[in-house]
Amino acid sequence: MGVFFWSVSSVDWRGPLIHTGGSAAFLEFLKSLFPPELSPEFLGLALSASWQTLAYAVAGITLAVLVGFPMGVIASGSVSASPRTGFGLAVAARFILAAMRSIHELVWAVLFVPAFGLSSLTVILALALPYGGILGRIYGELLHQVPEEPLRALRVSGASPFRVLLYGRLPMALPDMMGYTFYRLECAIRSAAIMSFVGIRGLGYEIQLSLNDLLFDQVWTLLLFMVGIVVLVDLWSTRVRRSLVS
Repeated sequence: MGVFFWSVSSVDWRGPLIHTGGSAAFLEFLKSLFPPELSPEFLGLALSASWQTLAYAVAGITLAVLVGFPMGVIASGSVSASPRTGFGLAVAARFILAAMRSIHELVWAVLFVPAFGLSSLTVILALALPYGGILGRIYGELLHQVPEEPLRALRVSGASPFRVLLYGRLPMALPDMMGYTFYRLECAIRSAAIMSFVGIRGLGYEIQLSLNDLLFDQVWTLLLFMVGIVVLVDLWSTRVRRSLVS
């Protein structure tokens, strides 16, 4: 609570809280929802932009999983027979994961544009690096926090650390790992949309064009498409998690 009051007191409140004419502009924006732009041509554009954004997000999160999962396994310290070696590898992996996620995906995109241009590869890599760092950290924590009793039984039976991971840690942690991965896919969809700030096409790019032209009804249509994508991903996540625990 003290930190909250300290942060509030550090904000400069001397300027106006609402821009001149801001209330009228916001009201105009809300009124544009009834109805949004529903012409066939614009709906086709919104569908194409949504597909493009979803493709970026899925490709980025897939690469993030491919990077984050092995790094998370190492960070959990559960694959080495030597505790000292496992601890050293875990510390190194956690440092790398922290470095990957410490830079925002938009900053990664700005850094990748000179090398790869305004291409799909720029978006995918900009999403994969920070999300790989985030997923790796969470995967490592989930694998490390599984109950010890089943693992102890595997060790007593002579199972190697890899078999303990494969038949003990991973099955118990997998539902939570899948749930968090789908949550990050939802985040990746929003992140892929804001790549418009570096000029990459997608939902965010179309929203920015419509905002620049003050076509708020088009903005609402694009926002509703984004909400629809996130809802579909959430339903997909629920079905996958239920199939894993049933």
